[in-house]
Amino acid sequence: MKLTVLAVLVAAATCAAGARATSGLQVGITDSGSAYFNTDAFYPDLTKLHAQVLRVQLHWGGALGAAKSRPANAVDPTDPAYDWARYDELVRAATDAGAQVMFTIFGTPTWANGGRPATYAPTRGSDLERFAYAAAKRYSGTFATSDGNVLPRVRYWTAWNEPNLPIGLLPQWRRVGEHWVIQSARDYARICNAVVSGVHGTLIPGELVACGDTAPRGNNAPTSSRPTTSPLAFLRAMKKAGARGFDAYAHHPYPSGPSESPSARPKSSTAVTFGNIGDLISQVTKLYGRKPIWLDEYGYQTDPPDKGLGVTPAKQARFLTQAVAMARANPRVTMLLWFLIRDEPQLAGWQSGLETRTGVHKPAFAAFVRAASDA
Repeated sequence: MKLTVLAVLVAAATCAAGARATSGLQVGITDSGSAYFNTDAFYPDLTKLHAQVLRVQLHWGGALGAAKSRPANAVDPTDPAYDWARYDELVRAATDAGAQVMFTIFGTPTWANGGRPATYAPTRGSDLERFAYAAAKRYSGTFATSDGNVLPRVRYWTAWNEPNLPIGLLPQWRRVGEHWVIQSARDYARICNAVVSGVHGTLIPGELVACGDTAPRGNNAPTSSRPTTSPLAFLRAMKKAGARGFDAYAHHPYPSGPSESPSARPKSSTAVTFGNIGDLISQVTKLYGRKPIWLDEYGYQTDPPDKGLGVTPAKQARFLTQAVAMARANPRVTMLLWFLIRDEPQLAGWQSGLETRTGVHKPAFAAFVRAASDA
């Protein structure tokens, strides 16, 4: 099956459908991997929040991977190498809670990248393309499982997570002769194109794919102890490397510090936060036209419990309300997702939850409900 050819044939129609489907602002949740599978606590809260979208990492490889071994027929979602069980349950639970799932395809299986960690790109883009095709087919809204029940539809997709950081993609930089090149952007262009071609290749109308999903900061220092890439440099490099065909651009506009309000411009010239999101939008427009912008991960941690990186719970609620108002006032921004519902238990994790680790609502919980109800 020539998936790439199919994607080219439907690209114009898909983009047109995407432009119609992304008017207005959708408000939702991004959360951590373990929370999605806690059906007793997570989904009742999701219902109370009136979240419209739930972003979930659909792991291709790794511990939660749906394809731990190479499928014999990778475009067939019923191939016995695939294990979709946890994602089937999750999609059903989110749908029952009133939220549409957005799948972020992430993580390469060892069989697809020469035995390296999941943060290394696949050796062949066609392997990822076929996985994206199978996933989109399974969650097309028409696929019946062995019990005869049809799985709910997933129509929002993104490619990878924070590929401008080492936690998303390795290596970040590579020396070529006398110069350093942004290797992560070159590898990401193949990842982006594979996911776009796979999802669009299903010929299912209205499927929307975002690329980017960039973190807000990067040092552009290839010889440092932890090389990263600034989001605008990454965007330009992925364009140069041939990334194309996606329907929206995704970004995580986290503040540079707890005292930085959503409207404050970041002090770093290489950062893209809420306060200078216009810089990102201008670059996307210049390189790709007037594509929608999905801000699919954002939040403020609170003190308590995080005394070093948190704001007061009252300020968290104010900043959430301000960010939603700013997003709603910007016609290019069509999605804003908060990270996360419940604080992670360890301070080394994130405490940007709308409730404490014991389930007590912070003021931001009610602020989110108001924001989602107005959407």
